[in-house]
Amino acid sequence: MSVISLTVNGRAHTVDVDPATPLLYVLSDDLELRGPKFGCGLGQCGCCTVIVNGQAVRSCVTTVEKVAGATITTLEGLGTIENPHPIQQAFIDEQAMQCGFCLSGVIMTAKALLDRTPNATDVQIRQSMSTVLCRCGGHGRMLTAIKRYAQRRTA
Repeated sequence: MSVISLTVNGRAHTVDVDPATPLLYVLSDDLELRGPKFGCGLGQCGCCTVIVNGQAVRSCVTTVEKVAGATITTLEGLGTIENPHPIQQAFIDEQAMQCGFCLSGVIMTAKALLDRTPNATDVQIRQSMSTVLCRCGGHGRMLTAIKRYAQRRTA
């Protein structure tokens, strides 16, 4: 066990865990955050995606030791029910979700892309989103919501 310091959603935390513990488990079990989801456990589905120092990261395959001292943002760190982040509002406006299981991964992946590449092309957006699996088939609305958010950011 090791004491590891993390900054999650703007708040400092220390956890006493095995350094090889996946970040996802620390976020969900120790910090009681419910945005990132356990999907495949292999970093392939994207449901567990969080933003670490500006990059979309699969928290199920990233050890907590690797992100010690990093700035981590989960879906809960973007906005609230009363005051959603503009990307969350775009998803609400476009009704871009069905079951919602992949939603955190989709939003965090899109936000990381558009923070790095504000004028991302349709191809870049589609390529980035291809890394997050959605079983419901809400891709069309999700892409529309992401484009809406991108357009509002640059307007």
